Amino acid sequence: MIETQQMGESHRTAPRHSVAPSRRRRLRRLAAKSLPYLAIAPALITFVVLLGYPVYLVVLTSLEHFGLRELANGGETWVGLANYQRILADNEFITVVIRTFLFMIANVALTVVGGFFVALLLERLRRSVRLALSISMILAWATPAVTGAVIFQWLFDSKLGVINWAIGSLGIFGSWLNHSWFDTGFSAFSVITLLIIWQSIPFVAFSVYAGLLAIPRELIEAARMDGASEWQILRMITIPLVRPLLMLLTFLSIIWDFKVFTQVYTMVQGGPDGETVTLSIFAYIEKTQSRYDLASAVSVIMVVMLLVVLVPYIRHMIKTQEEA
Repeated sequence: MIETQQMGESHRTAPRHSVAPSRRRRLRRLAAKSLPYLAIAPALITFVVLLGYPVYLVVLTSLEHFGLRELANGGETWVGLANYQRILADNEFITVVIRTFLFMIANVALTVVGGFFVALLLERLRRSVRLALSISMILAWATPAVTGAVIFQWLFDSKLGVINWAIGSLGIFGSWLNHSWFDTGFSAFSVITLLIIWQSIPFVAFSVYAGLLAIPRELIEAARMDGASEWQILRMITIPLVRPLLMLLTFLSIIWDFKVFTQVYTMVQGGPDGETVTLSIFAYIEKTQSRYDLASAVSVIMVVMLLVVLVPYIRHMIKTQEEA
């Protein structure tokens, strides 16, 4: 009788012991799933504090009437979307938007295409020449934007510039003495574009070159043995394999070139006659004139425009990666 009772008690307590390991396994799985989130939590909190709160203040300021008087006295007035309506109704702002997008498209296209062909060149050069070219590109890439702008100002100076002297020395295009590259918006933008490309191509070239090195040599050799030309190899093997990388580089270039400020402002300050004013320069001018509400509205519009351009591009990138 006693043995039967002990067996019954042990039978009743057995499930309790079997539940504990199951619970511990669930806790371990939960801890394993939450570990990555805990690892990025400090960076995420820092991101929210350092970027999220200033963005909130910019959006809030764009919905208020906030000028120099309000900055001094602290008497903001809620105006809702009035600042956005005022900005969007300004014909000068529309012109600046069109100019900014054209400027961005030109820079992105020339940077990505130029970087791609420089990467192909790096793949085919001798080791010593490739090393020299790589060092020169690293130096261009590492040059601060302000320093690069000053260098290009000197190169294209109307009186002491090396470019005018070199073109004039050729004797083909006539005399270029005292020719000013900054008298018109088109020529000024051309110089600024050269500066941006000069500093942006190294990153694209090195990235694409790394992608080219990852292409199996056997695949290219097999194509050559089958009689494929270099152009066919480039079009049917090289470009498809590095297309995801090119899409990523284009994505990054759009972000960088859309908000270019330092090069434009350092070289021409938006001149001549406002012909090189881009959205970032436009927002800065509004801020220097103590129209903080309008400057904030322009900044928010810039972010919205960039999102409108990039969201379809991001979706296409994700779709491409899923298909691959």
